[in-house]
Amino acid sequence: MLTRSLRALAAAAVSGAVLAAASGCGGGQRAPADGADDGLVDARLADRARQVAGAWDGSAAAAAWRSGYHPAGETVQPPRGGLRGRADERAFEDGRFVLRGKPPGPGPVNGRVTWSRGPALTRPLVGAYAAYRSLARSPVAVAGEPRLTVTGVERGEMRVATSRGPATVPAWLYALDGYASPLKQAAVLPSKPPRPPIGRARDLPGLPLHRLVGTAAGGRAVTVTALHGACDDGAVVTALETRGSVVLTPSVRRRERDDDAPCTSQAEMERVTVELERPVGDRVLLDALTGRPVPYQGMRGSTP
Repeated sequence: MLTRSLRALAAAAVSGAVLAAASGCGGGQRAPADGADDGLVDARLADRARQVAGAWDGSAAAAAWRSGYHPAGETVQPPRGGLRGRADERAFEDGRFVLRGKPPGPGPVNGRVTWSRGPALTRPLVGAYAAYRSLARSPVAVAGEPRLTVTGVERGEMRVATSRGPATVPAWLYALDGYASPLKQAAVLPSKPPRPPIGRARDLPGLPLHRLVGTAAGGRAVTVTALHGACDDGAVVTALETRGSVVLTPSVRRRERDDDAPCTSQAEMERVTVELERPVGDRVLLDALTGRPVPYQGMRGSTP
């Protein structure tokens, strides 16, 4: 079960409150003092990954996860061909929408999620107005700021990548002024994650993975965001693969530095792509530190 990791070059500043746990600057977990300690920590992390895999593989929690609807890809999709120009992209990112008219009234309470293989699933639906409000996060128009105008809303369907493969789900289709095809938003609520069969690790360094960003075409790589401190050389994520799960273990690459060197109270979020020996398929993607499935959150928002 070979493990590999590949760093990406994207990083963003996040709250300094997580730094103490991430880098040992000012409390919480401390960075290893030497190479021997590094090896001991690595062995403990590897043992934890095996424990998580052993607890999940064949468990009732894994069966419940595989029977649910858990998005692993964007649940908000732009018009065909994408948004035109940086102004429209900014309006979308900032949630600046204008709605002409009224969205559809109350419709069905539940909708069906279907896959090419396996049983369909009935899940609660989100109403048109509630869904629209999750997109339009900045309802107050400011002179000179770009915005997207919604000229109509109707019911429809869309394809979403999930933990069980591509699914067809009910969706809200937003007609945008100036676009020939609609912006789509999944209208069905995801399933609640099952209770994990193993508790969170309390005595290991590092911070849990922040989120799953996406899965490569073919499923041979996953991209996650991981936290690391300003006093180290970046995040590292390794994968332990079994027949039923892929356990991702986050850690940091320690930087050799003078003990008297200043260490700012800052942490960073880094996007990390992890290559796998075989496609994820319906295996459960797990965080070794929490013992839970890695939560998905796309770059374009999520179902409310």
